[in-house]
Amino acid sequence: MGVERTPALVLGSFPLAESDRVVTFFTRRFGKVRGVAKSARRMRSRFGAALELFTLGELVFFDSGRSELVQVDHFDIVRAFDRVRGDLTRLGHAAWMVELISRLTAERDPMVAVFTLLQRALASVEADEPPARVAVVFAVRCIDLLGHRLRIDACVGCGRRLALAGTMAVEVESGGTVCASCAGQGAMSVSAGTLAALQRLRTAAWRDATGTSLGRIEPELHGLLERHVATLVGQSSRASRFLREVSRA
Repeated sequence: MGVERTPALVLGSFPLAESDRVVTFFTRRFGKVRGVAKSARRMRSRFGAALELFTLGELVFFDSGRSELVQVDHFDIVRAFDRVRGDLTRLGHAAWMVELISRLTAERDPMVAVFTLLQRALASVEADEPPARVAVVFAVRCIDLLGHRLRIDACVGCGRRLALAGTMAVEVESGGTVCASCAGQGAMSVSAGTLAALQRLRTAAWRDATGTSLGRIEPELHGLLERHVATLVGQSSRASRFLREVSRA
């Protein structure tokens, strides 16, 4: 039985049996890992509040190699991100980012850059940067890191070069922009300004990206990213539905 130690973020958990809990971690060294935290649901559990959503900690686990689930030995809190969970809007956007990681990454696939990106995004949300803007910047970069970048410089149907001007058509199912001849009924109409912002956010310094207002472009860009993620995972996001409920309330 191997003993491993790694920085990790809690992506979610659910009850197991009478007192245990299955926890999904996104780890720096091993990617996504699921483990059983014995007696974690008891009042005097040694884990305490360490297994709350978003918590950053030092994870120690045993891996027998005979099961997809590892055995969690302990998880020491490094940063709790309490303020992220304490506000519904911050919670919703952070949950959307975490859901993106949960659904688009495979287990035991190390992604140090994605881990660092998520950690930085959660810190930005806790530091009172606009959570919707942080979520947009995070999604743009995370999707790129995972290899699902939308092409916006040419038609993905015929290959013809396209200039960013006026209103443009995007087919996320096909992987990017399409010309008028290739656009199908399911194409999404997006302003050239939104695509220009997408391009800029891919390479801008983090503070410049999260600190610059996107104005009316922000909701449209978020909608494009949300549709792209939903297409990749095959269903709409639970966190997005939660955010819509919060907005209505």
